[in-house]
Amino acid sequence: MIQHSTQVRQTALTLLRNGAKNADVARRLQVPLGTVGYWKHVDRAKRGECPGRAAPECPRCDGRDLDRAAYSYLLGLYLGDGHISQYSGHRVPTLAITCTETWKGLMDACEQAMRTVFPNNSVCHRRRTGCREVKVYSKHLPCLFPQHGPGKKHERRIGLEPWQQEITDAYPWEFIRGLIHSDGCRITNWTTRMVGGERRRYEYPRYFFANKSDDIRKLFTDTLDRVGVEWTTLARGSDPFNISVARKASVTLMDAHVGPKH
Repeated sequence: MIQHSTQVRQTALTLLRNGAKNADVARRLQVPLGTVGYWKHVDRAKRGECPGRAAPECPRCDGRDLDRAAYSYLLGLYLGDGHISQYSGHRVPTLAITCTETWKGLMDACEQAMRTVFPNNSVCHRRRTGCREVKVYSKHLPCLFPQHGPGKKHERRIGLEPWQQEITDAYPWEFIRGLIHSDGCRITNWTTRMVGGERRRYEYPRYFFANKSDDIRKLFTDTLDRVGVEWTTLARGSDPFNISVARKASVTLMDAHVGPKH
């Protein structure tokens, strides 16, 4: 293989950057045309000028428009059943939201939110035992989800950045729905009461949200307060992990904006 000096290569790059054609540079410097083409390709790659699909822009880094309603919902899903990871064989990190296999509507809503927030990134499903992970790949995941960090969420502080708080204030129901769809549920409770001297069974709907993180539970209840939903804390053993919404007016409000998983 013929080795060309650094000076020859640099001369070729200077000519190419000034608009000279590959063939003209090859003839002038007596270098194979393929070599000149390779030098040009490597030089353009180093300078980020290679043709082809551009890297997707980031709302935080590049100022791209962000669908704030979809983001508020996706943020709720992430804080509940989401995690960000990057394996050694992957070029970029991935956000995975775990969804129960039977909740097709939830998986569709999650995928739609990902595609809306990341319109130019890859979204896919990964089947696991009894569930599926809905995943999106993007190098800007830590920009949009700064809560990401080592360890489990309930073992570290979780707080919203001011720009995130502004979004959840503007779209509180989307945030609540994301949290309920991840770590919450709507169930039917029952009790008995005396009616006309006869004990009868009485059923009523109720929403639950359960999360070990004190910070995430507070984000949930603070948002409930802002939309006028009354709630209580229920202890599981000695740990107050459960938030309950049971008052009729509040359940009606939740039904209008959230509803059960499906």
